[in-house]
Amino acid sequence: MLAGIRALFGGRPSASPREGWVRCANPQRLHRMHYIEWGDPHNDRVLICVHGLTRNGRDFDTLAHTLSSHYRVICPDVVGRGRSDWLPNKANYGLPQYVSDMMVLIARSGAEQVHWVGTSMGGLIGMAIAAQPDQPIARLVLNDVGPLVTGASLRRIGEYVGRAPVFPDYAAAEAYIRAVSAPFGPLSDDQWRHLTLTSLRSRAEGGFEMIYDPGIGEVFRAAPVLNDVDLWPLYDGIRCPTLVLRGAESDLLTAATHQEMGRRGPQARILEIPGVGHAPMLMDPAQIAPVRDFLLEQ
Repeated sequence: MLAGIRALFGGRPSASPREGWVRCANPQRLHRMHYIEWGDPHNDRVLICVHGLTRNGRDFDTLAHTLSSHYRVICPDVVGRGRSDWLPNKANYGLPQYVSDMMVLIARSGAEQVHWVGTSMGGLIGMAIAAQPDQPIARLVLNDVGPLVTGASLRRIGEYVGRAPVFPDYAAAEAYIRAVSAPFGPLSDDQWRHLTLTSLRSRAEGGFEMIYDPGIGEVFRAAPVLNDVDLWPLYDGIRCPTLVLRGAESDLLTAATHQEMGRRGPQARILEIPGVGHAPMLMDPAQIAPVRDFLLEQ
């Protein structure tokens, strides 16, 4: 896996990633969380990038490579995704477990403070940490997520999460990922290929499957989602500088909520990405630039 990343980015020292695992605890047992780390391992400036619901840390390869000369960039696979372990009790897939795991990861990094980029679910995890007293996030980027999560978007997600078919070949897998991830916007063929290759694993019986626990979907289907999820009290507790990106066609973060995030809580800087729904993938220079500029501000 790492050889493929190094080949993609030329194998330069600042671009060469390293793999790691950290042991975390769930109510039944211990589990291992996998991560990829970029940049100087001795850099005390740490950036943590956390992905969306069914994605994994490889979504941030381009962003991490871009920022690896400034930061030690750590991109975890949230438990149940990527190369991380799956939870034995699927009901434990949720913010309390994710926050606990990320605090272990931050402790492993040795950093007193970190910067954070979170896409969708990764942003909710960042919000939950940043709202706590004596918290470690010094700068927060929320990518297409906010304190009001629409019921419509949750119902859409519940229709596909955990229900991905087994794919007979790579072409079928890419066609499926392009379809369910169409809101990501107009990605290039190479970008779609990257997202597909990093989302699959081979099956012993032949074909491919997605690299996440289908049990993640059980939480969405345990009870019908009828209303929006209101997390404004959490957001209002955030005090660190915050940037909120919104895909202009997003059904998860509405334009009204996005504007209100600029007025309440940390009074976030807000930016809309045209031609994209949920969520901007931060894979091209135009999307990366405002994130880089915000994080590196003095």
